[in-house]
Amino acid sequence: MHENLLLILGLLFAVFLLVMLAERIKIAYPIFLVVAGLAISFIPGIPKLALDPELIFLIFLPPLLYEAAWYTSWKDFWKWKRAISLLAFGLVFFTSTMVAYASVNIIPGFTLALGFLLGGIISPPDAVAAATVLKGMKVPKRILTILEGESLVNDASSLIVFRFALAAVVTGAFSFQQATGQFFLVAGMGIVVGLVGAHIMYFIHRFLPTTPAIDAALTVMTPYILFLAAESFHFSGVMAVVTGGLFISYRSHEIFTTGITRLNMLGVWKTLIFVMNALVFILIGLSLPEIIAGLGEHSVKDGIIYGTYISIIAITLRFLWVYPATHLPRLLFKSVRKEANPGWKGPLVVSWAGMRGVVSLATALSIPILMTNGQAFPFRNLIIFITFVVIFITLVIQGLTLPLIIKLIGIEEIDDLVSEDEQQAGIKLRMSRVALGVIDRNYPEAAAENELIGFLKKDLEDDLQSNSKRLASLECDETEHQEIEFYKQVLSEIHHKQRHELFLLRKEKIYSDEEIRKAEMQLDLDEMKINGSIH
Repeated sequence: MHENLLLILGLLFAVFLLVMLAERIKIAYPIFLVVAGLAISFIPGIPKLALDPELIFLIFLPPLLYEAAWYTSWKDFWKWKRAISLLAFGLVFFTSTMVAYASVNIIPGFTLALGFLLGGIISPPDAVAAATVLKGMKVPKRILTILEGESLVNDASSLIVFRFALAAVVTGAFSFQQATGQFFLVAGMGIVVGLVGAHIMYFIHRFLPTTPAIDAALTVMTPYILFLAAESFHFSGVMAVVTGGLFISYRSHEIFTTGITRLNMLGVWKTLIFVMNALVFILIGLSLPEIIAGLGEHSVKDGIIYGTYISIIAITLRFLWVYPATHLPRLLFKSVRKEANPGWKGPLVVSWAGMRGVVSLATALSIPILMTNGQAFPFRNLIIFITFVVIFITLVIQGLTLPLIIKLIGIEEIDDLVSEDEQQAGIKLRMSRVALGVIDRNYPEAAAENELIGFLKKDLEDDLQSNSKRLASLECDETEHQEIEFYKQVLSEIHHKQRHELFLLRKEKIYSDEEIRKAEMQLDLDEMKINGSIH
């Protein structure tokens, strides 16, 4: 046990170094993770690590789904619900079905139930991969919203397909009519459980005397509680987690009312999800030698060929679905034609952004080793190997070429949206006006007599004036935009020097570490305001 723990910690450290390298050379880190997973399997004498498949499913999937739901904007999600639904449900079922029938014809001895199992595993694209690849690129907000919304809901729909296919393989019986009815029952009741559980957690966060540390810990516990509660009633734990995540996220402004709580949660979740992403690929690296050894009558070459075929099919199916799903509603419905025309560039980016990732890998690893009758699960190792090949091909090929495609086609924002900078300045303007209104209405005498309140009022008036000018400057020409960027550069340099000064203060041991940490946190907040990094 100690050796395995030391091994995983060492591999995690090595993966972190690779991710830092990825950041330096501007390549999405999920690409490096899949390469690292492959490289780990070639390390001589690498020990085998046996994990319970159900444990993998339980440990990794609830927080991954919850985090995706947490950062999904309900307003944007609802605005583009048609496009998201067509991808998250229609494309998942289309891909699962086509992959099922194709794999039966490609892989000797493969059954239709196993085909649907494989289709359910590889049908959902990965949100983290797409977001990381598109980070820093000028991509229309509409495309980002659709991709994020799709990856949230399609995880749920694909995992339900996976569960039904798994039951069909284990029992040997499958009824499409019965499965359809069960699908809506399981998914619908999963949503109910998610809402009930989310309301309970909402009550705990809002009305009990929690601390920032307890709030952060409870948010980590919530997806597991929702998942286990739904699964105990044989409903969809996935839908419960997604629904609960959306609800808590929507009401978060009511229950997480302090900045330290939100910053604390942000740090906890960013770290947790990053480590989980890395761990899954380390686990596949440790499992690959045993998986390859268990391919049986199929060679590694066969697995690569099957995985390549399935990858090509999945990529092609996405194109075949996205373009008609984008343009047919415009031809059929007058209300849709009122929306901005996405043309061919938007669907191209959406089609090529279908990279598979950690959810597919965790799902494949969760396939049970044995059936209920004690026999080995058929084609388990081959399915996991094919999944890894699909992830490798889509992440590496599509992930590396997607930024190049975006630059070549020169895609622009087609919707009449207010820029992020303008939105931030407008919000700050409103907040300053509200604060000044409170002082002017309720504390006019205190503003004149109390020096601290007087300083506060002066600061707010300065902020109001500054943000008004900033809002006006955002409608300026290119030269003035360059001045704004130079202004940000100067502030960044100031913050850098201030950090160095705090370092010197710590060495002088004049001020307490607690007060220096507070000053560092204020610098963090100031930098996030400038960079727009607060989500």
